[in-house]
Amino acid sequence: MSSVALWGVIVAGVVVLTPLADRVRVPLPVLLTLFGIALPLFPAVPALRLSPEIILPVVLPPLLFAATQRSTVREFRSQSRPILLTAVGLTIASAGLVAVVAHAAGAPWAVAWVLGAIVAPPDPVAATAVARRLRLPGRVVTVLEGEGMFNDATALVIYHVAVAAVVAGSVTAGEVGLDLLLAVVVGVAVGLAAGWLGHVVLGRLHVPAAETTVTIALPFAAYLLAEEWLGSGVLAVLTLGLVLRSVSHASVTSGGWLLGRAVWEYADYLITGVVFVLIGFELTSVLDGSPVERTALPLALGVVAVLVALRFVWMFPALWWLGRGMASRARQQGAPPEVAGIGAFTRRETTVVSWAGMRGVVSVASALALPHVVASGDDFPLRDTVVFVGLMVVLATLVLQGLTLAPVVRWLGVGRAGDGTAEIARLREEATVAALEAVRVRTDVPVPVREAVAQQYEGYLTAQRALSRARAQGDGDDRYDEQVDALLRDAVEIERDVCVRARNEGLVSPEVADEVLADVEARAVRDLD
Repeated sequence: MSSVALWGVIVAGVVVLTPLADRVRVPLPVLLTLFGIALPLFPAVPALRLSPEIILPVVLPPLLFAATQRSTVREFRSQSRPILLTAVGLTIASAGLVAVVAHAAGAPWAVAWVLGAIVAPPDPVAATAVARRLRLPGRVVTVLEGEGMFNDATALVIYHVAVAAVVAGSVTAGEVGLDLLLAVVVGVAVGLAAGWLGHVVLGRLHVPAAETTVTIALPFAAYLLAEEWLGSGVLAVLTLGLVLRSVSHASVTSGGWLLGRAVWEYADYLITGVVFVLIGFELTSVLDGSPVERTALPLALGVVAVLVALRFVWMFPALWWLGRGMASRARQQGAPPEVAGIGAFTRRETTVVSWAGMRGVVSVASALALPHVVASGDDFPLRDTVVFVGLMVVLATLVLQGLTLAPVVRWLGVGRAGDGTAEIARLREEATVAALEAVRVRTDVPVPVREAVAQQYEGYLTAQRALSRARAQGDGDDRYDEQVDALLRDAVEIERDVCVRARNEGLVSPEVADEVLADVEARAVRDLD
């Protein structure tokens, strides 16, 4: 099998396993990792050779930017303390404790810190997939996603400093402190500058394809520029993403927003899937290339135990203290009891957050990105052992915690019923009513113009309310919501058929047909998804 064919098989596996994961109720990263382990066992499958220098610059910018587009600064500000305690405090503690364990097993301190930085950050992909499906409380999802983004920055700053120490051969405490300060300051500064530049450029473009091209190029440019100036590329991309998420929506056309959203969802999906598959290939490569140290497997098991235990020990007092402080401040401000308890994490919620410590994409990418040689020309010390332990920790936590997180959530009764449809309908109606009221009071436009636009919104509002009423009718298995969606899909299919037939028979130009189809598909997304 050629390398090109192998990549095709990997992508096909990601596609096939996606619906299977939903059907069997197993997080997709778990299935992809198992697929990656099984695939190299076939004799026709060649080994994959990936250059360490390109892994982080290719993998991290799109994943981090896509993550910022699912959140807001306000969300993170509302849960800033638990996020800082976990994304910064717990990540540093995890890296340090793993470094102590690795050093006790015989690794030099710098190499031990490299391993600690690799396995320190949990990945929210598997956890949030379960969280959203089971409707966990919003604060739990926010903390998991916020931790998943910002712990990457913390861990990768430590990672770069530790790798530089190994490559250089020695480093002083002052140099470490300067490197950390430079990484943070330069990373944030580059991200802010790139965010401002992106906002200005997007405000002058009015072509969806051009707008999306800018949002694709900026994360890579910010990451590479920050790294070139000895800053943190991760912080640069996170800052850029949050800035654009906060200020640029009004500068982007509707088509550009829809296109950009689809592109980033696809990039996040494909890159994440491929990286999880690569775990198995790299494990096979490490084991086939040269035997790892005899202590590698016991060290991996010890690291997993330490990380799981530390997360519980850290989370319970931290979230209890934070929740108590939030509730106390709310009561002092005169908030009612139900509002005062919004910030408090229950023991069951804390248990879920503590158990949701699966390692993932960043750990894999940073392990694969380790250089093979140091400045002196010698091999990177214990590289195969570090990669093996790092990937084994990812595999063990994905299988152990990823497969059991959903049963734990159900057993604890933390999730809540519902799918958010009513909440979406309320917000849509509120936005439509506000727009209709604004149109009705406009006196600076001709009456026919005002009435035409008002009727457009009145029709949309009437349709929204009718669909909501129809979906709410019926009982149990006879609810009408599925029948409403089925009839809407039938109607959309008829619209599609008319447009496609007119295009294929030459009754209209392809541009006209595609423009109408775009409107049909946008309404289908709005009313059905």
